[in-house]
Amino acid sequence: MIVRNLLTAASVGALLFGLSAAANADNWRYAHEEFEGDVQDVFAVAFKEYVEDNSDHTVQVYRFGELGESDDIMEQTQAGILQFVNQSPGFTGSLIPEAQIFFIPYLLPTDEETVIEFFNTSTAINETFPELYAEQGLELLKMYPEGEMVVTLDEPFTSPDDLRGKNIRTMTNPLLSETYRAFGATPTPLPWGEVYGGLQTNIIQGQENPIFWIESGGLYEVSPNLVFTGHGWFTTAMMANQDFFDGLSEEDQQLVRDATEAAYEHIIEHISGLADESLEAIQEASDEVTVTRLDEEQIQAFRERAPQVEERFVEMTGDRGAELLEQFKDDLEAVTNE
Repeated sequence: MIVRNLLTAASVGALLFGLSAAANADNWRYAHEEFEGDVQDVFAVAFKEYVEDNSDHTVQVYRFGELGESDDIMEQTQAGILQFVNQSPGFTGSLIPEAQIFFIPYLLPTDEETVIEFFNTSTAINETFPELYAEQGLELLKMYPEGEMVVTLDEPFTSPDDLRGKNIRTMTNPLLSETYRAFGATPTPLPWGEVYGGLQTNIIQGQENPIFWIESGGLYEVSPNLVFTGHGWFTTAMMANQDFFDGLSEEDQQLVRDATEAAYEHIIEHISGLADESLEAIQEASDEVTVTRLDEEQIQAFRERAPQVEERFVEMTGDRGAELLEQFKDDLEAVTNE
């Protein structure tokens, strides 16, 4: 009888513990800007798996279009409807002007190893940006690179003169518009959902994106001339609603940080070789695709126009932007010297 009572007490205790754990378990909502299987989705799924493997919480992932465009999911995160969001500085730039720094052409190197080392060690990335995001009610958890930017156009090009009269789609980002204006084109801001149709109907003649997204979105079908200009990398950021994050227990805050680090390590492995695989898939899918890789002399004609974009960035962001740009350059120099 004593043994039975002990077992009963133990069972009841286990049940109560289980009910308590279940009561404390939450379903966290996480939205990003890309399709299933794309880089942001791979990151989100890795985050979800870590959280669910190491806690009673669950994570519901929303992909592009399920909750609207990029601006919509940011508004929902700031309002606390979403707990996590993955959004590139291309769209965050209207909210955090300093985030537009990633669209200064030829600021970041194109060598993958150097880019990754920069993100791992940069003071600007890991110390300055979290403070800037916090001012907007966002807990910046991780910035990470997705891939080198590639321009697609209705015909191959090798110089700024070739871009005259070309409407190039840009994200709703003033500095990116300045970049393409400097390159000789006519920048045309459009939300992502209108890009394919815009290329198909010749409202726009070109756009830029990392190569995996050009494949995933089928952009090569309506814009088949791919040009590697070497002008930058696509960067994104994963963040949380700050009130939500601050309200978590210390244990859950650490869980979120650990899950983010696990997802980051996974995505760095994932993007290695991804561009080559995507380009190969595109070339296999279409005989109309052309690939142009600008040589150093051709790149120089574009690089010479970068200073005016830097100047515009400083005009937009003031002293804070100037200090951030200086820190960026110091961080990049440290990585390059290594």
